[in-house]
Amino acid sequence: MARQSFRQRAQERANERARTRPERAAPEIPEFDPLVHERMRLGIISALASNESLSFNDLKRLLKTTDGNLSVHARKLEEAGYVLCNKGFEGRIPRSDYRLTARGRRALDRYLQQMEELIRRTRED
Repeated sequence: MARQSFRQRAQERANERARTRPERAAPEIPEFDPLVHERMRLGIISALASNESLSFNDLKRLLKTTDGNLSVHARKLEEAGYVLCNKGFEGRIPRSDYRLTARGRRALDRYLQQMEELIRRTRED
């Protein structure tokens, strides 16, 4: 009888544990709001949830992003009614201030609840 290698014995033990371990279903992944789930938009909403309002430049600095990237994502959130943008001037310099709407707050709360539930179910296993 040939001697088994360490690897073969380890593989047999792993196979035996897998056969005796009860099957666990993976937790069901909720259908996240794609407007909130995208990284940059989640960053915008989260920053605005912690502040009454933020300027375009404040958001850009906080999120370490470009003008174009921030503009595109902020516009999507604005079109969905999740944020409001007030445009004006500070002297001769244009200024855009953003704030989270009640609808945006509800969307963030719903997203966080879904994420917390997914984390809780994952940790139970």
